[in-house]
Amino acid sequence: MMAKLRQKAASIALIFGFFVFWELACLVLGVSDIILPRPSQVFYTLFERWPAIMPHAAQTLYTTLVGFAVGVAIGVFLGALVGSSKIAYDTAYPLLVGFSSTPKIAVVPIFVLWFGAGTVPAILTSIAISIFPVVVNVATGLATTEPELEVVLRPLNAKKLDILWNVGLPRAMPYFFASLKVAVTLAFVGTVLAETVASNRGIGNMMMIASSTFNVPLVFAGLFILATLGICLYVGFSLAEKHFTGWANRKSEIVTV
Repeated sequence: MMAKLRQKAASIALIFGFFVFWELACLVLGVSDIILPRPSQVFYTLFERWPAIMPHAAQTLYTTLVGFAVGVAIGVFLGALVGSSKIAYDTAYPLLVGFSSTPKIAVVPIFVLWFGAGTVPAILTSIAISIFPVVVNVATGLATTEPELEVVLRPLNAKKLDILWNVGLPRAMPYFFASLKVAVTLAFVGTVLAETVASNRGIGNMMMIASSTFNVPLVFAGLFILATLGICLYVGFSLAEKHFTGWANRKSEIVTV
C-alpha cells in the first residue's frame, strides 16, 4: 500500500515539476508568448475563455466518442472474422493494412466532397483511424487461443460459433482492451485533424483560428484539453480492463529481503 502511495506521489511530483520547470525556463530565458507561453498563461486562458471553449470541447468529445464507438464495433466484427477464418485473413487483412497505411489527411477531403463540411467528416475520420488497432488486436487474440480448448469442446458438439463466443472472444479480451486504449487516442487525432480542415466547431477548429491570430496561449489551452480528455478516457478503459480481465494480469510484486 505504501509503495503504491509513494509511486503516485512520485508521479504527481514529476508532473508538477515539469510545469514548474517550464514556467521558470520561460521566465529566465525571456521566451516570447508567441513562441512558447508559460503554463500560468495557458491556465489563465482556460479559466478566462472557458465559456467560449466549452462548446468546442463538448463537440470534439461527442464526435470522438461517436466515431470511436462505431470504429470499435466495426473493428470487433472484422477482427473476429479475420481471426477465426484463414480465408478471411488472407483476403481481408492486406486490404485493411493498405487502408490503414493511407494518410488520413488525404481521406478528409473525400469525406468533405461526399458529405460536406461539418461533423460527419470528423466522425468518419475518427472511425477510419480507430478501426485498425481493434482489428489487429482482436484477430491476434483469437489466433493465439489455445487449440486444446477447442479440442475439449468439439466432443461436446460445440459449433464453431459456440467456440468463438465461449472461448475465443473471452480469451481475446485482454487484447481488446489494449486496443481500446490505443484506438481512443487515435480517435482524438482523427477528430481534430478533420476539425482543422472541414469544420466550424471543435477544438481543432478553435486551435486553427487561434493560430491564425497568433493567440498561442489559446492554442496550448486546446492541446491541454485534448490531453486531459485523452487521459481521462485512457484511465477509464484501464479501470475497465482491470475489472473485466483481472484474470489475465500477472502479479508484479517485488519480493524484498
